[in-house]
Amino acid sequence: MTKKISRGILFLTVLLAPILTLTACSSVKVSRVDTNQEIALTDRWNDKDSELVANTMIEDMLTFPWLGRFRQDFPDRRPTITIQQIQNKSHEMIPVDTFVNDLKRAIIRSNKADFIVSGEERSRVREELKEQDTFASPETRMQMGQEQGANFALSGSINSIVDQLDGERVTFYQVDLKLINLQTTREVWNGQKKIKKLMERSRFGL
Repeated sequence: MTKKISRGILFLTVLLAPILTLTACSSVKVSRVDTNQEIALTDRWNDKDSELVANTMIEDMLTFPWLGRFRQDFPDRRPTITIQQIQNKSHEMIPVDTFVNDLKRAIIRSNKADFIVSGEERSRVREELKEQDTFASPETRMQMGQEQGANFALSGSINSIVDQLDGERVTFYQVDLKLINLQTTREVWNGQKKIKKLMERSRFGL
């Protein structure tokens, strides 16, 4: 019985030795890379998609006739834009806040329009002004009732379609945005950006 057990242990040792050796030799390497470099590990929506779509759509929005009409009506002012809601209707968990921030940066960087905060951010600013009214000195206190009103509101959605067969998968994203004149409720711009990604998986898993 003892010899059989010893032989079994010896057999397992010989069998597992290569596996244990490979496990011991494996390592993880982490490198810092340029944040502007795209690293696509999957076909999912990524940071470059967010930046590309935001920049492209805001550039298109600012070329439409509504901007020229606003400048004619108010030659000494730039239009003020706020973002109402961007909905994620896609199949995956897209961080909408990141996309919204990319839209904000594109608007501000253009120097053709101003951007004002909305929703919770605006409420937090008002709370800060209330505290200043109580605690800040008169010469540094910001006055209530001096907010800049928005002329236009931006809203939209992110949608997706996935088509898969055998080792290939095509993921299609469509971003729709619209700009509304808050005074007239007219839709002055409607933009669309599409992204299609093909992921091919090797038959042998390589």
